Amino acid sequence: MHRQIETDSIYLDHAATTPVDPDVLRAMVPWFTEYFGNPSSIYQLGQQSRAGLDDARARCARVLGCHPSEILFTSGATESNNLALAGSVWARREQSPNEPAPHIVTTAVEHHAVLHKAEWLQHIGFGLTVVEVDKSGIVDPADIERAIRPETALVSVMYANNETGAIQPVADIARVARNRGVPFHTDAVQAAGMLPLSVDELGVDLLSLSAHKFYGPKGVGLLYVRKGTPMSWQQLGGGQESGRRGGTENVPLIAGMGVALQIAERDRATYAADCRALQDQLFADIVERVEGVTLNGPELDANRLPNNLNLTVDGVQGETVLLNLDIAGVAASAGSACTTGNSQPSHVLKAMGFSDERCRTSIRLTVGRCNSADDIADAADALADAVLRIRQLG
Repeated sequence: MHRQIETDSIYLDHAATTPVDPDVLRAMVPWFTEYFGNPSSIYQLGQQSRAGLDDARARCARVLGCHPSEILFTSGATESNNLALAGSVWARREQSPNEPAPHIVTTAVEHHAVLHKAEWLQHIGFGLTVVEVDKSGIVDPADIERAIRPETALVSVMYANNETGAIQPVADIARVARNRGVPFHTDAVQAAGMLPLSVDELGVDLLSLSAHKFYGPKGVGLLYVRKGTPMSWQQLGGGQESGRRGGTENVPLIAGMGVALQIAERDRATYAADCRALQDQLFADIVERVEGVTLNGPELDANRLPNNLNLTVDGVQGETVLLNLDIAGVAASAGSACTTGNSQPSHVLKAMGFSDERCRTSIRLTVGRCNSADDIADAADALADAVLRIRQLG
């Protein structure tokens, strides 16, 4: 079994964030205290911090199967995704200023860190095509190919969806992009610790990760940039990260991410299998106890992350269910944590053809290291009680 992390509540929101692994925390502490130097300084204390950066970069590179110089440390997936899109189109514009405006191809189910940046770039004059998905939330590589134009500077398709767990055919899409001579980016935030991350096997040129999704600290991530990929760096200043991203590197968090990613890859097969067992149990228990439950997204198979359940519960508002679950000591969500409090229905479920009503009666339950089989049974009971109470009041 994977190492369980104890919490006061039954935590079913691992897609939103994960607790820091105790081994990761221990690895971070010395960089806050004993080895606090600025990694750009030439004296010994600074060079100790530089060595910490180099070690973390090498750890991440081993997991991705790339050269350490292809790893760029960022503040998280939002920055990495923003940089991948903006850096690609500006690089193309600088290379070919007299050609049609550079163009991005992405999908309707991307995280808002991709979609909102793409829409902003469109607002200032770049091209954008947003490709639709099927009712399971999966994009057809042929649709991506049809959307590519001569001026396309980037194709960006997420590896696995944060709301539905749908796994996209990234390697197939990467081949399409490569055959057309277009760089390919994937937001792999939900995939780390669940799916293979070899950049060569995936065929990607750019890949985003965020440490807090795989039991690392918040506020740190990376962007893999394949050597030779055109990129206009966006954060200028002190010349850190080999001139690619200005700003003093956050050594403690970066060190923690390196260890967290190494652990996530080492334990990946066992962790995914354990999550799959908990996911299957949770779904079976809920269906047995609650009438009118529908699974949203792919079936519980190879096309879905092994820890994700997105469910429609007929006749009850998702937010009301979540409030009742919270009172019962169960933490869950209605979808992306980044849109909590937004009254708009999920753009992911809408893209899959769901009505506004079905979107608003949906909840997301994501299992992980904080869960045991007993937790799953208790959570299913709590959900059944909450739905019964809401339906009676309704």
